[in-house]
Amino acid sequence: MEKDVPSQLTALGHPQRLAIFRLLMRRYPDEVPAGEIAQVLQLKASTLSAYLNALMRAGLVAQSRLGTSLRYAIDMKSVQGMFGNLMLDCCRGRPDLCPPVSSAEMEKAMTNADQKYNVLFICTGNSARSIFAETILRETAGDKFNAYSAGTRPTSELNPFAVELLESKGHDITPLRSKNIQEFAGEDAPQLDFVFTVCDRAANEECPAWAGQPISAHWSTPDPVKVEGTDAEKSLAFQHAYGALRNRIRAFTALPIGSLDRISLQAAVDDIARAGEGETA
Repeated sequence: MEKDVPSQLTALGHPQRLAIFRLLMRRYPDEVPAGEIAQVLQLKASTLSAYLNALMRAGLVAQSRLGTSLRYAIDMKSVQGMFGNLMLDCCRGRPDLCPPVSSAEMEKAMTNADQKYNVLFICTGNSARSIFAETILRETAGDKFNAYSAGTRPTSELNPFAVELLESKGHDITPLRSKNIQEFAGEDAPQLDFVFTVCDRAANEECPAWAGQPISAHWSTPDPVKVEGTDAEKSLAFQHAYGALRNRIRAFTALPIGSLDRISLQAAVDDIARAGEGETA
């Protein structure tokens, strides 16, 4: 509501409260544990609690509990109300004054039947999960999508368990390599239509401001690289990650992209994130 906007702007006027807000916006629709927020932003628990309470009082953040863990997520309805009031009040509804995305652009569908959509999958190391996603999309829907992957802190080589799994499923690993996200931020980079983060750590980091405002979502997938135990237990973790991403990509490629406007398409890829892992391989 309009009366809430001053307190909301006041809450966002503090650099660290703004940092929390931006992190939760990047992770939406995830509910993020307080401990993870504190770790990412290097905040003491007491300091974080004070900042979160201020954001909740302003109606920007909602709290939930899972067991003994407190989790936080953006209150999107309230945030959308704030943005809408700013657009109508400060900008008088003029997209030429406040032009992040004009209403016409939001309503426009991707209707070019001959278009191949550019999709980038991001994780931290670009050695397993994002490589899985790139490979699955390229080989299952390469006629409709150009698939890419990159890492915020890429490793020098692909994870051997990931390579073994892809080879066992008959995938071509020849074009695969670890790449830095900066390869997709330059003038010569392909203009992206979709950007998906597939690991929490990458979603917590600041990514480039992508040209063309691609549809983006966070498809959280547990990191199989972190699993300890026998080789069989590690291989199973990679199977689970592969299966979760395969199911999400199947749902994504089934979307009628050419007939959806941006708002509907964004909601659809967020729904895929909420659906979770589903069946695994």
